[in-house]
Amino acid sequence: MSGDGRGDGSGGDPHPDPDPEEVDRPDGTDHDWPVLESAVEYETGWYTGGYDEVEQPDGSSKRYYWAELPDAAVVVAALDGDLLMVEQFRPTIREHCLELPAGIVESGESFAQAGGRELREETGFAAEECTLLETVNCTTGVLRHRRGIVWAEGLDPARRKLDGNEFLAVTTVPVEEALATVRDPPTNDATLEGILIAREEGLL
Repeated sequence: MSGDGRGDGSGGDPHPDPDPEEVDRPDGTDHDWPVLESAVEYETGWYTGGYDEVEQPDGSSKRYYWAELPDAAVVVAALDGDLLMVEQFRPTIREHCLELPAGIVESGESFAQAGGRELREETGFAAEECTLLETVNCTTGVLRHRRGIVWAEGLDPARRKLDGNEFLAVTTVPVEEALATVRDPPTNDATLEGILIAREEGLL
């Protein structure tokens, strides 16, 4: 039996049986989930979308839809007790967002190198050293996208170099207020992750 994994972000059936029977369902931990078919349905300059049809542990098959995005780096950088941040309008959610500097990892770059470049381009500060703190897989029910949380230190003024679609203001938030500030809606997941991980590492 073939199903469609669209709709709930986790690959499950968006319209389950209203009165499902109790069954002895395998948990899938010892199943290798073989791919029966893989297809790309659309490609843009930003991401690729498609599906994998896989064999489930009970022998049925289902299409699991995904969108694939390039890796991205998110930068945590403190300057004289303040966290360096940017404010920009996000057309996708129609909101002005306060965020950590971030951007796509370009070909041949590491997360740390991309983080240093994005910090310099977006904020006008060059870092003496950038260190990768954590790599996370984002929204694993639907995305193929990795995010690297990067710590930047030894900041010196540099020249900004914004992309054609970047319209953003550089701002700072006191480190001790940063977590509370970014938890005010609209909350950005990458920014929240970056601050929490840097705090856990004892850097903030």
